[in-house]
Amino acid sequence: MSHCSFSGGEEYKNHFQPGIYVCSECGHELFSSMSKFEHSSPWPAFSQTIREDSVSKHPEALGPIKVCCGKCGNGLGHEFLYDGPREGLSRF
Repeated sequence: MSHCSFSGGEEYKNHFQPGIYVCSECGHELFSSMSKFEHSSPWPAFSQTIREDSVSKHPEALGPIKVCCGKCGNGLGHEFLYDGPREGLSRF
């Protein structure tokens, strides 16, 4: 089990072991390693959440959508629309 959180040096960017990524605050299941893909960003990249309620989404003025844990509201980063591993997929 891995935890999603950024603390200055991202240790899970190149971590591709099978498992579930959970919120570092409450342990809520967020992403499966099956949806993880390599990307040029400095953070781990996922194409989809485990469940629809795994995260809450909060549109910002322009660009990406702010993403938080669906259970406790911990900030996880952003969803970048149409920047996933295949056409039409997002990147979390």
